[in-house]
Amino acid sequence: MSSSMLLRSLRLRGYFGSCGSASALPRRFYQTDTMTGEVVALPNIQPDRLQYTKTEKPRTPPPSKSLVFGHTFTDHMLTIPWSSLEGWGAPKIEPYGPLSLEPSSTVLHYAQTIFEGMKAYRDEHGNVTLFRPDMNMKRMNTSAARVALPTFDSDALLQLIKKLIHFERDWIPKEPGHSLYIRPTMIGTQKFIGIAPPSEALLFVICSPVGPYYPDGFKPIALYGTTEYIRAAPGGTGAYKLGVNYAPGVMPQKHAAQLGYTQNLWLHGPEHYLTEVGTMNLFVVLKKGDAIELVTPPLDGMILPGVTRDSVLSLARNHVSGNYKLPNLPNLIVSERPITMNEVQEAETSGNLVELFGSGTAAIITPVNRIGYLGKDIHIPTGEDGMGPVSRPIWTELVGRQMGSIPSEWSVPVTA
Repeated sequence: MSSSMLLRSLRLRGYFGSCGSASALPRRFYQTDTMTGEVVALPNIQPDRLQYTKTEKPRTPPPSKSLVFGHTFTDHMLTIPWSSLEGWGAPKIEPYGPLSLEPSSTVLHYAQTIFEGMKAYRDEHGNVTLFRPDMNMKRMNTSAARVALPTFDSDALLQLIKKLIHFERDWIPKEPGHSLYIRPTMIGTQKFIGIAPPSEALLFVICSPVGPYYPDGFKPIALYGTTEYIRAAPGGTGAYKLGVNYAPGVMPQKHAAQLGYTQNLWLHGPEHYLTEVGTMNLFVVLKKGDAIELVTPPLDGMILPGVTRDSVLSLARNHVSGNYKLPNLPNLIVSERPITMNEVQEAETSGNLVELFGSGTAAIITPVNRIGYLGKDIHIPTGEDGMGPVSRPIWTELVGRQMGSIPSEWSVPVTA
C-alpha cells in the first residue's frame, strides 16, 4: 500500500482528522520504514490471531443464590498487549490470574486506566446475548483517547469479547434476572516515572456472574445532596469512564453513609444543578400541567453518556412519537436540560414531584425516596413496589429486551 493510500485509510478509520501528512499522525498508529521511507500502519486488534490456554484447574460455578455482585470471577480472561513499536499484539484467552506489572508502570502512578461495564444474558431457550455492546465499545475508545491510551477497532474487540463469553458460557446463570457481568479494562504499563502517553498498554477483559441487583425487590434509596464535594467540572473528565473518576467518590460516599444516606447526589455550581447519582445517571419526573415531564441533565461534558441513560431516553421518545408505545407509560415530555435543587424543592412543595431515579448497567433502574439537602429531607413518592409511573414500565421493557422475552435489535447474539 502506498503512503497516500495508507494515510487515507487511517483517516477513514478516525486515526486523524483532515491532515494530509504522516507527521500529524500520532506515532502510536504508524511506523516509517527505515529502508524505504514508507508509512507502515501498526497492527490493530486481530481476532484471527487469538490464542487459547485453558486452565488446568477448572472450577464449578457457585450456586446463583450465593452470588454477591463483583466478588466471583470466571476461569478465564482475555488479554491483548499493545506497544508503540508493534501495535496490538496477539489476543489471548488464558486462565484468570494476577497480572505482572513493574512498580514503575504508569497506571500505578498516573491513573492511566479506563474500563467499561457490560452484561451477557441467557434467555429461557439458552440463547446468550449482549445488550447494546457497540455503545460500550464506542465509549471505551473515547475514554482511551481522553487519557492518551491507544484506541482500537471496536468490532474486533467485540468479536473477541463474544469468544470469551462463549468460552465461559457455563458461568452464565440460568435464573431470571441473573447475568454475566463483563469488565473490559485498559491500563498503561510502560516502565516510566513521567507524565506522557504510555508506550505500552494492556487491554484485558474479565467476567463475573451476578444475580439481580435487588434480589428481594426494589428498595428505594436515600440520597445526600452533597454541597461539600463535586464529581466533575466543565472541561474535566466527567464524561469519560476513567478509573480516576471513581476513587475520589469513596470518601464522600462514606460521609453520606455516616449521615444515614445510601448515595451522594452530585451537585454543581452555586445554583446546585443536579448531575449524577453516585455512579449512575439521573432522571427526575415532574408534573407540568396535564403533562408529565421526564428530565435528565444534558451531556455537557460533565455527565457520563450512559448506555442505560440512552436506552431510557430512546424508549421514552419512541413512546412519545408513537413509534413504539409502552404499556402503562403516561404521555410524556422528554427533556435533556439542566435542573436545580431549587426546582426539585419547589416541585415537592407544590405536589408536582412525581419520582426520581438513577440508571446504570448494574442496577438498571434505582428509585429514590428522599434527598437530604441543606439540613432537610425532600421526600419523593414511590409506589408499593418501590418504583413510579415512569420508571416501572421503562424498567419492564428494558429487562424484557435484555433477557430476551421482548425481541429487540439492541440484543446482540453471542455465538461461537
